[in-house]
Amino acid sequence: MDSQNSHHELDFVMGTTTRIPRLLSAEGFPEWKYRMEKYIKMKDFKIWRCILKGPIRITTTLPDKTIVDKAVEEYTDEEFDKVEQQERALTTLTMALSPEIAQGFHEYTSAKALWEALIEVYERNEDMKQSRQDMLRQKFNIFNHILGESLEAQLQRFTDLSTEMSSAGNLVTRSEINKKLLNSLPKSWDMNVPVIKKTKDLNRLSLDETITP
Repeated sequence: MDSQNSHHELDFVMGTTTRIPRLLSAEGFPEWKYRMEKYIKMKDFKIWRCILKGPIRITTTLPDKTIVDKAVEEYTDEEFDKVEQQERALTTLTMALSPEIAQGFHEYTSAKALWEALIEVYERNEDMKQSRQDMLRQKFNIFNHILGESLEAQLQRFTDLSTEMSSAGNLVTRSEINKKLLNSLPKSWDMNVPVIKKTKDLNRLSLDETITP
């Protein structure tokens, strides 16, 4: 039952093909941003286009050639579709935010403005960026094997962490990454690790190549 609840909670945050990813914290923004873009493109690429291009102004030209906003009651079906698409884009983004985060972004009335504001707050803020880098560096430093974990699962966990660090701007050399993985392997590798360090070029090998005999 606990395992089932954990999977449910993970799906709630990470999203699935039918469930929108949820942004619950500043630390989770980079992964949420990546997954949110993929989710929107899969569900309806027109929504993603609305986020990129911004709202469309529906106008009409008066007899004196002045361009003014068109009255809603005069919209054509095609113009209504454009407006509704913009509203769906804004709603999609808003529904992906936790109530606590959404409160700080109520002023934004278009999907493009909201998306750019989220990036400005959570990605371009230097204090936030430094905090995330420090957090990931700490996770990297204490990374270790979990009792009962398969080698494949540990490698996947470490690969995900390394990718997160790279995307966050943490500079880690290939040699440092490979040595950290080797030092975190289970005790059954104690005899192999010193040999690998002596015989393999850890400055250029991938993680898979490092631990492959």
